[in-house]
Amino acid sequence: MIEVRQWQKKYAELEVLKSLNFQMEEGKTLAVLGESGCGKSTLLKTLAGFDVPDGGSFLFNGQNINALPVHQRGIVYMSQEALLFPHLNVFDNLAYGLNIRKVSKATQREKVMVLAQELGIEDQLEKMPSELSGGQKQRVNFGRALITQPRMLLLDEPFASLDSGTRMKMQKLFIESAEKWKLSTIFVTHDIKEALIMGSLWGTMSNGSLELFESKQAFIAAEQSGAKEEMAFWQTIQSENGRKDDE
Repeated sequence: MIEVRQWQKKYAELEVLKSLNFQMEEGKTLAVLGESGCGKSTLLKTLAGFDVPDGGSFLFNGQNINALPVHQRGIVYMSQEALLFPHLNVFDNLAYGLNIRKVSKATQREKVMVLAQELGIEDQLEKMPSELSGGQKQRVNFGRALITQPRMLLLDEPFASLDSGTRMKMQKLFIESAEKWKLSTIFVTHDIKEALIMGSLWGTMSNGSLELFESKQAFIAAEQSGAKEEMAFWQTIQSENGRKDDE
């Protein structure tokens, strides 16, 4: 069980996170929907240890990890920027986490080759980041996160900068990987459709407060999610297109 209790963060007098409380089972994906500036990124960065909360506890199976440094938390944070090492080729970017952990070269190669095949980038291993498309970069970035088998992934709108086709492929890849690797993930987004697709748990964030819902149906029904309005909009568009086809 993963638990966050009374999680708080202020910048000067601005209360960005207002005593958040939530819990989730390991192996689940919590999709958090919210507009820009609502505190989503601050939540992830404080959980990752990049920023220090002003109060609260972050627990894995009852163990408080607040005091652990970033590299000991077993948590990987990903944003929409791939941030690959520009001087390393794809293979070395993928192997980086294993290399700094002093994993043998033979084991590094074995793990990289297996993962690259799963990600569909086995023919890109000798390329430099500057030679890759946006989707390829994010596949490498995702692989670099997976290869160390983190206890948790924190995803900060990782596919927002991709074109719609590539974004759909990355969403499918994530869902398949999350199931295979039993990933525990918090996935924040401002896109309602993406939240519905990616999550196994759902929440909305607004003005530093987080509300979780007991089911997908409850999330859709909640006024603050905007899901009903969006679904109604697309149903209207579909109906209008159907009438035009009939004409």
